Amino acid sequence: MPIPAHTLDFANHHADATPDDIRTLCAQVVEYGFHTAFINPVYVPLAKSLVGTRAKVGCVISFPLGGDATSVKMAAANRAVSDGADELDVVPNLGLYLSGDKQGFLKDMADVVESARIFGKPVVVKFILDPGYFDALPNKKEAMQEVAQFIQQSGADFVKIGSGMGPRGPSPEDVVTIKESVPDMKIKVAGGIDTQQKAQKFIDAGVARIGTSHAIAIVTGNTKGTSGTAE
Repeated sequence: MPIPAHTLDFANHHADATPDDIRTLCAQVVEYGFHTAFINPVYVPLAKSLVGTRAKVGCVISFPLGGDATSVKMAAANRAVSDGADELDVVPNLGLYLSGDKQGFLKDMADVVESARIFGKPVVVKFILDPGYFDALPNKKEAMQEVAQFIQQSGADFVKIGSGMGPRGPSPEDVVTIKESVPDMKIKVAGGIDTQQKAQKFIDAGVARIGTSHAIAIVTGNTKGTSGTAE
């Protein structure tokens, strides 16, 4: 079964991404009808100028570790939106949660959501839950579900499972775990999803969006048609 192009965010988060790489990415996003061109924050103005209203532009915030001060995340989110970003994939400070500072964990996220929406734009905010950091916990499932509930309470639009840079990528079982906890939240997955078969398993599990650097391969079945980029 073909994978709908509008379910895919085509990503390039490499440290060595050049403006020409972003121009190529954006041209392919428009050509294939992908939902979003996902890039690093510095390229938001360029990407927006290239895709206009034909696709969305997204960027990552505090990526991939989430260890920035909340004020820094807020400023980054604010700047990204003012530069034209339509969607933000944000890494929360998981260390706050694991240390028991659950209210601090929630406030970190809620403040970023508020800052992203200060302009009144319909910005889509996703917080990243990297499943590999939960694998060693004795209460792995319950912890993942509680984090997802905090993401929902923050006012975000999506739980994103996997950054593409964590200990492991997402699994369909992770999706089921999160959907049990926040059935009304949309879910995005990212990390190692590079074929139609893998993408279909996640769509069947109920995800609304897939972040990948292999979007062309996923919609065409041509494994040579990838950008070679992260996610």
